[in-house]
Amino acid sequence: MQIRSICFLSLPMTLQEAYHFIRTTLITLYDDRESANIANLVMENITGHSRMERLVHRQTTLTPLQQQQLENYISRLGKNVPVQYVLQEAWFYNIPFYVNEHVLIPRPETEELVSWIIQDEKNKTEARPVRILDIGTGSGCIPVTLKKNLPSSEIHALDISANALEVARKNADQQNTSIHFHTADILQLQQESSLPLFDIIISNPPYIPVKEKAGMQKNVLDHEPHLALFVNDNDPLLFYRAISNFARHSLAKNGSIYLELHEQMAQPVAGLFVSSGFSHTTLRKDMQGKDRMLKVSL
Repeated sequence: MQIRSICFLSLPMTLQEAYHFIRTTLITLYDDRESANIANLVMENITGHSRMERLVHRQTTLTPLQQQQLENYISRLGKNVPVQYVLQEAWFYNIPFYVNEHVLIPRPETEELVSWIIQDEKNKTEARPVRILDIGTGSGCIPVTLKKNLPSSEIHALDISANALEVARKNADQQNTSIHFHTADILQLQQESSLPLFDIIISNPPYIPVKEKAGMQKNVLDHEPHLALFVNDNDPLLFYRAISNFARHSLAKNGSIYLELHEQMAQPVAGLFVSSGFSHTTLRKDMQGKDRMLKVSL
């Protein structure tokens, strides 16, 4: 469902009125909690004030520019555009990232995967600089976060999409992180690849079968890049197989692979790596208790 028409107030609204206007306008698209979250994000973006600051100044009137911003944002939100694309910002690991419709919106499950790597590296008794590759980098949230938390590491990131890499480079620049970006298709990378050996390979590849489209939310299905979401129903392990083939000649001795998974494919993916010669596999559940992460090593 979309909000087909929105009647804005002719007079400027107070901060309190604007917040409630957003919530009530979006209630046909989202539940009350999500509407409230979106309203808070929009109001913070427009005013630059935190929720508590807005409560203190709730009777302050929006400026004409703020009112215009509000109307523009509501118009796009009413068309099911995710709030992160509307505001062109998504938070990941307490870092703000620029996002647009060429990249996936970062998810909490991916934060958990990145946290696993950071903790593993920080728990090692002997600190060492590591070389890391992110396959299918999208917004660049993974390599940028790893570089900020493991500053001595050498980080590489690849993606098939030139538009996605443009976003990733922008985020790397904004966060003052040095990342080596590569335009490449993991399905086509061969042994003669010019990439070096890596101590860590990480990927959140496309893993949603096309058949699941029917049950997905419209704000995801209509706006997030299908190239980064979906895999053919007939070969749901396609990208994991490609990563396995690549890693056999590009993973350094004692290196590890960290992967995000579809919960229903956790065991098949782990089995694929075992059959490819990777003897150590560790599945980890996300905060929802679902098998969503896998660590693999030789």
